[in-house]
Amino acid sequence: MSLPIRTELSGAAEKLIRGRHATRAFRPEPVPEETMRAIFSLAGAAPSNSNAQPWRVAVASGAARERLADALQAAHASNRTSVDFPYSDDMYSEAQQARRAAFGAGLYGALGIAPDDQASRAAYNAESLRFYGAPHAAFLFVAGDGGPRLAADVGAYLQTLLLAMTAHGVASCPQGLLSFYADTVRAELGVGEGRLLVGVSFGYADETAAVNRVASGRAALDEVATFHG
Repeated sequence: MSLPIRTELSGAAEKLIRGRHATRAFRPEPVPEETMRAIFSLAGAAPSNSNAQPWRVAVASGAARERLADALQAAHASNRTSVDFPYSDDMYSEAQQARRAAFGAGLYGALGIAPDDQASRAAYNAESLRFYGAPHAAFLFVAGDGGPRLAADVGAYLQTLLLAMTAHGVASCPQGLLSFYADTVRAELGVGEGRLLVGVSFGYADETAAVNRVASGRAALDEVATFHG
């Protein structure tokens, strides 16, 4: 009797997970406050080692969002980076670099930016600090000592948050670039605790934008998983 129900639930779960994708063009209307509170409350059910729950979240909307976007662009223009978690292109393996290159070709192709047009790419990256036009941006901080084990918990929170947004019909885009200006985010939003892991732009998708139809491939199961008997 329970098998059809389990099959239906697993199908709904797969649809939710596969239906989540990064959105890079948003409509301007805001997400209602009650919807946001429901989303972030649901995200709090994320797994956490020893139930430490080391995530801290700051959400910028309205005037705060506008001030922060201006401050981020100013910091970017003057190269005032402040990164809490070290980043380097060297951290990617050859296979990972190939995946990044393939995705970048699809993204910039949808935007009409030629592969050798570095100026247009740089301009697009700078404009992304306005959250791709999304009316809201959430910033996820790792509290405590901010080490990698605690960051892993915040990564679990991030995925749960993205799926909660998808379930509520809200589009999102995790943006690593937003974390390159951690001090700017802290100063503008008055955040006193934690290391900035990632920012998430969110709102309602502009379904007419070609960039929102860019598909990112996934590695085959055998490339990433080994089953031992």
